[in-house]
Amino acid sequence: MLKPALRRSWRDRGTVQFGAAPAHAVVVGPVDTASGSFLDLLDGTRALPLLRREAGAYGLSPDQVDTLVERLVAAGLVDDPTAGGPEAAALRSRTAALERLRPDLASLSVVHPEPGAAMERLAARRALRVQVRGAGRVGATVASVLSAAGVGTVDVLDGGRAEPWDLAPGGLDAACLGERRDVAARRAVRHAAPDRPVRASGTAPGGGPPLSLVVCAPRDGLGAYAPDPAVAEDWLASGTPHLYAGVIEGTGVVGPLVLPGVTACAGCLALGRQEREPAWPRMLAQWRSGRAASAVAPCDVALGTAVAGLAAGHALALLDGDPPVSAGTRLECVLPSMTWHSVPITARGDCGCGAAGNYEGERVAAARGPQVTMTG
Repeated sequence: MLKPALRRSWRDRGTVQFGAAPAHAVVVGPVDTASGSFLDLLDGTRALPLLRREAGAYGLSPDQVDTLVERLVAAGLVDDPTAGGPEAAALRSRTAALERLRPDLASLSVVHPEPGAAMERLAARRALRVQVRGAGRVGATVASVLSAAGVGTVDVLDGGRAEPWDLAPGGLDAACLGERRDVAARRAVRHAAPDRPVRASGTAPGGGPPLSLVVCAPRDGLGAYAPDPAVAEDWLASGTPHLYAGVIEGTGVVGPLVLPGVTACAGCLALGRQEREPAWPRMLAQWRSGRAASAVAPCDVALGTAVAGLAAGHALALLDGDPPVSAGTRLECVLPSMTWHSVPITARGDCGCGAAGNYEGERVAAARGPQVTMTG
């Protein structure tokens, strides 16, 4: 079938454009009248033998049909509604869950050109486990978004009880006030899920599947802006990818995404900052001590929601097998302009993470493409 997510239009009598936005649009031509009529047959109701027979009514031979289909597949315009293996078949059998996830499936079909790749990735999410550390305006929203996107297990860790300033659209709601933050966030995760959570059956401690990713989104944004390398030691040792996200004062941060031994870590970030600014460790120690800290950490609700959405998107890109731009880079957004800009984080030879000089890390950086400034 032709991918229904891509809008189809005729640019002229002999040229068809699939997709409206330039990033994923494809122009096909020349297309004669018979081939144009054949496109209408690619609606997912016919296998190739039937397509060959029916295309004969338009004067197309079986070889011409095969050539057309091959060209459309090579252009990333064809999907396979039955592909994806047993996991995809299991997802198709859960009608209500699939209906919830159809917009995500359509989006994945645009991003991944191979037939069946979208369903394969969407089904694979169900077996994944992500841990979100922090249940404030950013963390609870990240957790709910990941659950809504089909990630099978989303754990949330935090302490204390939900306060009025923890509430945000997509995260904790008013019914959570006074409840333990972690309990309230886990309930929000369950409510956001398109289906029942996966039963715990794996190799990780506690019986669940192993961690695919940790999202560190502390309520105090300092922990995301200047993360403590000691906190990440276990993640580095176990090879667990981890992503930092939060809001400090009027600045939102997403990244770096740390691929252990491949891209720069929190230790690299700290060493680089100290080299540029020798007073940094002294100031950081004062901030972490809590002196002169506000009772309520600033977190503009719009900025916090934007950070949560971007962090969840980068997490999903990684989980789907496509390391995002935050791998070895931090994205920052500053109020009131809401302009995003990227800050590359260099892997350091004097850090013990082992990422410095790693060829794979260089490949990931090259795959991300040039660093850009985004204005929104």
